[in-house]
Formats: sequence, structure tokens, C-alpha cells
Amino acid sequence: MANGILTAGTSSATAVTPDEARRTWPQWLALGIALIAVAVVAVFWDAAGARLLVGALGVFFVVRGAALVRGAGALTSDLAGRARTLGTGAVVGGLAAVAVAVASGALATGVLLVAVPVALLAAAVALLARGGAARRGGAALLVWSLLVTGLLVGSGLAQGWDRAGGVATVVTALVVAALGVPMLIGAVNLRQVATQPVPVRPAGCAGCACGAGGCGA
Repeated sequence: MANGILTAGTSSATAVTPDEARRTWPQWLALGIALIAVAVVAVFWDAAGARLLVGALGVFFVVRGAALVRGAGALTSDLAGRARTLGTGAVVGGLAAVAVAVASGALATGVLLVAVPVALLAAAVALLARGGAARRGGAALLVWSLLVTGLLVGSGLAQGWDRAGGVATVVTALVVAALGVPMLIGAVNLRQVATQPVPVRPAGCAGCACGAGGCGA
């Protein structure tokens, strides 16, 4: 099963078998709960909230990137190449984030100050490039990214960059919690698929005529 790096939705749940769903839905559930828990702890842990968020995001991207690379073999050649590229990039970026979190709290805060507005703007541009509801969501995200950028710059100039780092930490925590929500939704969808009975073929059916649209037995 190859899913997007960041999301788990109904489309991914409907693409798996009940056996795969039984193995997968507890992982999605645990990941979603973990992301939300990390976000809550980071907001209240002033001393190391930024390091916790950067490290958790790093681990998240490493795990999802590795899963994307592993699942690339089940895709077509074009999609497999894209999946491996995205997965490898996610793993490399995730490892770099973990290294930053381990190295220094000040460095982690600085990374959030730069990465938050850049990531929000990049996501908004990506959504704007699509049509329909995604485009409307991109417009809303673009407005939010500009507001967040203005808030960070204003806080840094008026109250100091330590204060701006705290604001960036809170915004990142909100984003991390938002990442956990589709994980929980995906877990619920996969759990529903897991409860479906596995189709059983008749004992005399070896796929001879069934593959042609009918059974000659």
C-alpha cells in the first residue's frame, strides 16, 4: 500500500484488502495519537518544545518516507519513480531534522522561524495549482501563511526573536496536530475495511472462467 507522505484518507483505505487493513489501522491510529500528543506537550514545554517538534517531525518524515519507498514496488514504473524520489527526500529531510533537534534548542527554534512561513507558503502554492476545493483551500492557506509570517516578523521586531520563536513553536504545534487528524481518519477508514469479510471462492473455482467474467463450473 502506497500512501501520500502526509495524509491518509478514504481513497487509501479503499485500495487495501481487509487483511492489509487489519495490519495497518493500528499503526495509523498510534501515529495520529502520537502527533497530537507531541503537539500538546510542545505547547506547554517551554524549555524544549521546539526541539520536540522538530525531532518528532523528523521521525515522522523518516517513517513515512521509508514506507513510501517500500511501497513503490507495487506501483507502475512512473509512479514508482516518483514515490522513491519523494520517499528518499522525506527520509533525508527527516534525518536532518532529527540532527537539528539533537544539536541545539536555539537551532531548532531558528529552523522553525524560517521553516514555518516557507512551508505554509509552499503548501498554499501547491494547492493553488490544483482546481476545485483544493484551490479554495490554497487561497485560505495563503492568507493564513501571510498572517503568520507577519505575526512572526512583528513579534521578532517588537518583542525579540525569542518571543517570535515561541510563536513559531505554537504554530508548528497546531500544524503537527492537524497532521494527526487525517491519520486518525485514515485509521477509522481502515478499521471499517478490516471488518469486511474476505471473499471466499467456491472450492471448485481455480480462476479458470472467473477471470473471463463468468464461471463455467
